[in-house]
Amino acid sequence: MGSRSELAAAVLLGLAFPCLALAALIPNIWLFAGAGAATYAADWYLHQKKSHLVNRLNSVRVGLPIRFLLRQLLLVLLLARENLAEQPVFYAAVACFLLFYGLQAPHGALVAFIRLRRTLPVVTRNVDLHGVRIPDAPPRALLHRAGEKMLHLDLPAVAGVVTAVVTGRAAFAYAGIATTLGLAVLSILLLLPYARRKRRVPGAGTVLKAVDTWLREYQPTVALYFSGSDDAAYQVNMWLDTMEQVDGRPIIVMRERNLVPKLGDTAVPVLCIPGGQHMMARDWSSLRVTLYPANVGKNIHMLRVPTSKHVFIGHGDSDKLASVNPFSKVYDEVWTAGRAGRDRYALADVGVRDEDIAEVGRPQLAPIQTWTGAPKNPIPTILYAPTWEGWDGNPGNTSLLLAGENIVRRLLDAPEPVRLVYKPHPFTGLVNKKAKAVDERVRAMITEAAARRAADPRWIREAAAAQAGQAAARAELARVEARLAALASPGRKGTDEAETSRVSLADPHRLAEVKRLRAEWNDAYWRSFGWWEHRVVTGAQPHLYDCFNESDGMVSDISSVVSDFIASGKPYAVTDSAGVGADEFRRQNTAVRAAVVLSNSAAELDELLAAVADPAADRTAAERRALKLYLLGPDEPTSLERFNAAVRALTAKAVARNEGVAQRLAGQTIGELDREDGAAPQGVGDDSPEAVAEETGAAAEPTAVG
Repeated sequence: MGSRSELAAAVLLGLAFPCLALAALIPNIWLFAGAGAATYAADWYLHQKKSHLVNRLNSVRVGLPIRFLLRQLLLVLLLARENLAEQPVFYAAVACFLLFYGLQAPHGALVAFIRLRRTLPVVTRNVDLHGVRIPDAPPRALLHRAGEKMLHLDLPAVAGVVTAVVTGRAAFAYAGIATTLGLAVLSILLLLPYARRKRRVPGAGTVLKAVDTWLREYQPTVALYFSGSDDAAYQVNMWLDTMEQVDGRPIIVMRERNLVPKLGDTAVPVLCIPGGQHMMARDWSSLRVTLYPANVGKNIHMLRVPTSKHVFIGHGDSDKLASVNPFSKVYDEVWTAGRAGRDRYALADVGVRDEDIAEVGRPQLAPIQTWTGAPKNPIPTILYAPTWEGWDGNPGNTSLLLAGENIVRRLLDAPEPVRLVYKPHPFTGLVNKKAKAVDERVRAMITEAAARRAADPRWIREAAAAQAGQAAARAELARVEARLAALASPGRKGTDEAETSRVSLADPHRLAEVKRLRAEWNDAYWRSFGWWEHRVVTGAQPHLYDCFNESDGMVSDISSVVSDFIASGKPYAVTDSAGVGADEFRRQNTAVRAAVVLSNSAAELDELLAAVADPAADRTAAERRALKLYLLGPDEPTSLERFNAAVRALTAKAVARNEGVAQRLAGQTIGELDREDGAAPQGVGDDSPEAVAEETGAAAEPTAVG
């Protein structure tokens, strides 16, 4: 429903309006002024926070316009109760509020018209739509939260009328009324120029024609196709670096425009096409391999392209059921990290054939550093990274509910000191309020322990010795953050989606600087506090993999986090929160085979701490090496090399298939077999040996058509 402060604002709003009505009836001008100020403040706060409670108020028919209208009506009632109903100020106030609401309609219509006329049928990044004339966006102040701002223009009139009642001087009311109406008219006049034809973007047909021209010129060969919910951007972001290094001409095709701003920096062209008809009408015949990180319904719009081979690559590797979804049967191939993924499909028996599975590793795990066998710092760092509670209420989903406080307490009170880094899943508490409460208690425990350690003489000496270095690191952080903010988005501030699509062309120098600065930020972040200081890490930065590299061991739950951490080779523990028993827990979950299994009491943590501190006490080292090979594949050739080899091999299959179909059809266009009304036919493209060599980056060889 919202944070505590948001709930407090909503309660204040709910109490202030009855007080407002009471003040108008009594009448009491001071109570009215105080309650009115409270309603304005609460409304402003909820909208500033973009609180979901605003939508809840709308759903029970007390939306923002109703609240403003009610306040104005109560002010009119107050004037009547103050025996001013026959005075000119009364009629002036009534006329003002009537005119003010009359001006809401043209203002709202203009805002809606301008937004509609500036909405492109596509959203792009790194795509040169030189054939489209896209004018600059209106100033952000005119369109951002325009309705809310317009309604708040009644404040001068309300304040003026209240002041007139208090002082007995009608001039205050007339001045406020004139200000309100003047500002409302000015808001409309400022919008009018942007409704003119030359300030609008061209129609959908012109834009889509420019997209088609770009596709013909670029001829993409490898596509990453993604559709997902608002919180799923990480599923495509994890593949950006891989797509930048893929063999061929890559493109990222997306379906939800609201996800494009959440995309990380990339030099790969991004083409977001929300409309299904627009998506299917594009010519995708140059594609040879299409990669899918998620199983979603909109995949069908690309799966119908016959000239491409379609591959499910997923967005993580774990023992969860989602890793062996029966929907995977629709793809030509399924690419897994290692042998474990292949075996999961065999055990699940969901219809994915073994010959259609390729083991390509996890290219995105390249930043994870391999363990040296000893702690990085004088005391070891343990990362606690629990997953969230999930949608089904299964107690085995997260260790937080039953074991979280025990884990943290044992780490904080370990006989030999360790540093604890706590990085909870961003969805923690989304479904279960108890999980959120435990998360808050855990954070409080860590904060308190950090304060105790800061007062300990041993750590005071360390802090004094490191003070100058930490100050320099904090200064470096501030410098890097300022530069990253300046590089955050190309073009001027306050642009809209259409203008951003126009100006967001790949700038290799900018992208290289951003990458370098992020590495500098991460280094400065960890140097900005002591290697002995407990830490709660939230947000996108530092990245989870950065926490892996900083830690010497990890405690987590069954999720892709564990599979990814195995790439480091470091000791780790997994909590059996459901209490199935260590042997059964290992049998059910491949990634646990080399883990220290924790009960909810976390009594087994001593084994993990011993393995981290002393390689001789590390009893699972050999098992971790074998499990890493089983889950993620060999270190050589690298995962990226194996991934690109799979791309080249499947590209060759697509080319052979297209040539064979073309021969059987005697020149008939392949796309005509699956053409929908209004959709452009999809051609075979250039499948000559020379073209194949160019697409795959390999020497052209004769291909048999079977």
